Amino acid sequence: MNEADVSKQIEQMVRFIRQEAEEKANEISVSAEEEFNIEKLKLVEAEKKKIRQEYERKEKQVEVRRKIEYSMQLNASRIKVLQAQDDLVNFMKNSASKELLHVSDDSEAYGMLLKNLTVQSLLRLKEPAVLLRCREIDHDLVESILEEAKQEYAEKAEVHPPEIIIDERVYLPPPPTEYDDHGLFCSGGVVLASQDGKIVCENTLDARLDVVFRQKLPEIRKLLFGRIAT
Repeated sequence: MNEADVSKQIEQMVRFIRQEAEEKANEISVSAEEEFNIEKLKLVEAEKKKIRQEYERKEKQVEVRRKIEYSMQLNASRIKVLQAQDDLVNFMKNSASKELLHVSDDSEAYGMLLKNLTVQSLLRLKEPAVLLRCREIDHDLVESILEEAKQEYAEKAEVHPPEIIIDERVYLPPPPTEYDDHGLFCSGGVVLASQDGKIVCENTLDARLDVVFRQKLPEIRKLLFGRIAT
């Protein structure tokens, strides 16, 4: 083999090696690009997922806040409605209380009422001797009906007429000169107690209004507000 053949062979080997190197380099380049694209895609998808999750989290927060605000507004509206209902009911009671102040205007009718209230109290107490309290302005009227009240009680209870002592040291509060919800006042009626003070029957007009109003309150609310009050 002469020198030219050797040189030709070496050149062929160099071309072969170079071609293989280039092909290998291309394969590595293609493979690297594919891996890069795959990693890039993974990163993009991961970021998209993070963005979606963040969006969903914020969306849930907004929905929760919306529900809380709606619930607060609904509760505030209900409270306003209930307050308005209570105001109307209280207005009715106050109006009724004002009307009670005129019950004693008719002395004859009021005297009969005082007698009936006294008899009713005696029937509840069933005591042989009681202490009676009234307003100072009602003292004479109460004194005038005591005998009739004692006799009526004795007949109904089938007992001897009881002893009734009017308390002239402590009177019930007077009627208001100007109507005042906060001041102490009494619209009329009587309070009877056993001699030892352990049993008390409060039969004032104001106490009776409180009792009747409590008993009738469900009916009143139903008549005024219907199903809303239930």
